[in-house]
Amino acid sequence: QVQLVESGGGLVQAGGSLSLSCAASRSIVSINAMGWYRQAPGRQRELVAAITSGGRTNYADSVKGRFSISRDNAKNTMYLQMNSLKPEDTAIYYCQMTGWGGLYWGQGTQVTVSS
Repeated sequence: QVQLVESGGGLVQAGGSLSLSCAASRSIVSINAMGWYRQAPGRQRELVAAITSGGRTNYADSVKGRFSISRDNAKNTMYLQMNSLKPEDTAIYYCQMTGWGGLYWGQGTQVTVSS
């Protein structure tokens, strides 16, 4: 079984920054598909950013230029740096990794941006 443990959420004012981390309990070297999703109240979960094993990234239009996804294979950790945060970024953020024979989600971390 694989566990993904997220950290770094919190409350921030609009225009501020937060950094999220997602630590896996197994090596992520071979994991090609990983990303961050978010779900706001009353809305469907949506992809925020994704990164491949080769470092190729993909972002939702709403976060392009403000968010940056990265991974550190040596630490088995994926990151999401969020800058210029807006109230509409408020949501529960989840990390996801596909590999090790399955699809795994983190427990979620709340990000709240006040206006």
